[in-house]
Amino acid sequence: MRYATFGHRTGLRVSEYALGTANFGTDWGAGAEPDEARRIFDRFAEAGGTFLDSADVYQFGASEEPTGRLISADRDHFVLAVTQEIGSTPAQVAVA
Repeated sequence: MRYATFGHRTGLRVSEYALGTANFGTDWGAGAEPDEARRIFDRFAEAGGTFLDSADVYQFGASEEPTGRLISADRDHFVLAVTQEIGSTPAQVAVA
């Protein structure tokens, strides 16, 4: 795995590949159950991945919980980029 510095002043070193967590959960009617999300995450981490992407609208917010559990054992090793949708409700996102 190759790594890059995240930003000019953060000092954070992240993997060039990021793991998107939009599929962690099934609240959209499709996605990864907890065991499958764990396998995806473990494979990413074993390959040297350290950079994850999340958002409060993924799986209507439900993907953040499993993502937090997955990184909690080694939180200092991972960088989590989070996008927040301001002013949107799950119903608004579903029709967008």
